[in-house]
Amino acid sequence: MGFHHVALATKDLAATHTFYTEVMGFSLVKTVIAPVPGSPTAGWSRHVFYDTGSDGMIAFWDLHDAQWADGYPTNINKTAGLPGWVNHFAYNAPTREFLDDRRANWCAHGHTVAEVDHEFCVSIYTTDPDGNTVEFCHDIRPFTAEEKQRAFELLGHDNPPADKDPKITIHPPTH
Repeated sequence: MGFHHVALATKDLAATHTFYTEVMGFSLVKTVIAPVPGSPTAGWSRHVFYDTGSDGMIAFWDLHDAQWADGYPTNINKTAGLPGWVNHFAYNAPTREFLDDRRANWCAHGHTVAEVDHEFCVSIYTTDPDGNTVEFCHDIRPFTAEEKQRAFELLGHDNPPADKDPKITIHPPTH
C-alpha cells in the first residue's frame, strides 16, 4: 500500500510551486481553500497537491492566520535538531536516464546535487525552498534473498558492523 500524499507546511508558496513544478517536474492537480480549524482570528489555509508522476502526491499547506504571524518552522530536520539527510522525501526514478535528466535539471536551476551510489540503487539529493531534502532514487537491481535475511539479522543487532562507504559525487549548479 502506498501513500496517498504527504503534506508539509511552506513559508513561500510561490517558491515551493516553482520548485516542485519546474525543478522536480511535478504537476499541480488540486488546491483546497479552507478556514483554519479553531482559529480565533478566522484564519484561512490553502492546501495544494502535486502529482509526483507515480503513486502518491506531495501537498503543501500555505497558512494565513494571526497565530503564525511571526512565522513557523518548515525545515523538518532543523526543527528536530537533526542533520539534513535524516528526514527526506525519496521519489522513484524509473530509469538511469530519468535520474540523469533530473540531476541536470536540478543543476540548471542552480541547485547543488549530491549523487550517491548505494550499490543497490543510485540516488540524487538536493533541498527544496523550505530546506527539506528531496531525493530521486533509481534501483539498480532487486534485493537478494541473502540481503533480505541479513536485514532481519541486523535489525536486532546491538552493535552492527558498518557497510562500506558509498561513492558520493557532488554536482555543482550549472547556471
